Amino acid sequence: MAVAWATMKPGHERRLRAGHLWIYQGNVDEVDGEAAPGDVVDVRSAAGDFLGRGYYNPRSQIAIRLLAREPEEIDYAFFVERIRRARAWRERWMPEATAFRLVYSEGDLLPGLIVDRYEDVLVAQFLTLGMDVRRDMIVQALREVEAPAAIYERSDVPSRRYEGLEERTGLLWGKLPPQPMVMRENGLSFEIDVTTGQKTGYFLDQKENRRSLAPLVSGARVLDVFCHNGTFALHALRYGAQEVVGVDSSAQAVELARRNAELNGFAEAARFVEANAFDFLRELDRTGERFDAVVLDPPAFAKSKAHFESARRGYKEINLRGIKVVEPGGFLVTCSCSHHMPEDEFYRLILEAAADARRALRLVERRGQAKDHPVLAGVPETAYLKCFVFQVL
Repeated sequence: MAVAWATMKPGHERRLRAGHLWIYQGNVDEVDGEAAPGDVVDVRSAAGDFLGRGYYNPRSQIAIRLLAREPEEIDYAFFVERIRRARAWRERWMPEATAFRLVYSEGDLLPGLIVDRYEDVLVAQFLTLGMDVRRDMIVQALREVEAPAAIYERSDVPSRRYEGLEERTGLLWGKLPPQPMVMRENGLSFEIDVTTGQKTGYFLDQKENRRSLAPLVSGARVLDVFCHNGTFALHALRYGAQEVVGVDSSAQAVELARRNAELNGFAEAARFVEANAFDFLRELDRTGERFDAVVLDPPAFAKSKAHFESARRGYKEINLRGIKVVEPGGFLVTCSCSHHMPEDEFYRLILEAAADARRALRLVERRGQAKDHPVLAGVPETAYLKCFVFQVL
């Protein structure tokens, strides 16, 4: 049960009523009762209307994150039911998948909790104090719903500092298989390490965009820029590409991509190069080398609003360089994973890049993150991945 009431300032509940789950410190007029950091509190409007129940953290800029719109108990049964609902959503859209995001924070009405499944291993991130203090309860709920072989924590994210928490990693339950391990996605095998890999070990949000390469790449030469572990490149080969080239500035990523190519029997058709992506594309343009399809999947250039202008220049430049090396009639798949780069602005800068390159673009489709990263209407922060597919004329 809730231990206190948080009363919002007049008019400050509009965003909450529209579907958001966050209440900032500046939205709160007063807290009545003895609420310790992480405790559950009830929220009411200035007029006294009940608005929801969530966990409280006076140390964070986001004072309260809603867990429920009704006064239900936030207990073990609550987490079991929410995780079961999350599992049912994945089973609806990707019933054959053995690697997927099981819990996506606000998108699954569990703000501050991320859980990824890789075969029989669960990897959890407790991003907020409210979830961190309920770690043991959540681990037990995950065991009941998922019956994994192991649950590993990867709460090594800088955002925990804003919650007054230190970063932490380690085994939470079970026996972790030797790392690296192998996971399956779209009929391919990938080597991952859940203890040290980026994010929780792999970029699960692009799984459907990788599958969208199928009608684009039959018999094609494909360039995968910012290839990381070679996932787009190897999907292209699975869907009939004749040859792929991947480029990444990380020697570790390039070596992992090569191992993944060997794992899938594609070593001879795949070439991976350690290089700066911008420089590599400039050299391709200078020498006149062209590809039937180019994939651009850079890291987040805009990590905050303050970086927007420099990020925009970076995105425009990489798209300009990418467009220039696409054969006429070929395809460009271009992505941005930054929430601070709005979709309409990303689309606009791609068109500007095409104009500078003196190439016309035909829009094939607009895409986003995979369905195991559900977007909660009313919480725009849950929609972050943009992916456009163009034919370059």
